[in-house]
Amino acid sequence: MALDIGRICVKIAGRDAGQIAVIVDVLDSNRVVIDGQVRRRKCNILHLEPTAKTVQIEKDASHNAVVSALKELGIEVVERKTKKNKSPRPMKQRKG
Repeated sequence: MALDIGRICVKIAGRDAGQIAVIVDVLDSNRVVIDGQVRRRKCNILHLEPTAKTVQIEKDASHNAVVSALKELGIEVVERKTKKNKSPRPMKQRKG
């Protein structure tokens, strides 16, 4: 099965193993850029199990475009990283 842009794969190695990814870009014969339920990153093709499904995305599509394409297929993407509202550090009181 060809590993082309838009192919849906399952990551089978690493900390994102078992998660669904979409190929966003093909770098060379051994590496691709993936995004989806996994972190957007370069990945060895030996660490991916391609499925028969594809989505229509363009090369280097944004994360939001990948998420919306997966939602159309009924695959939910949970955002793991959230920004915390940090309170300002308390100022050190001068002795006086």
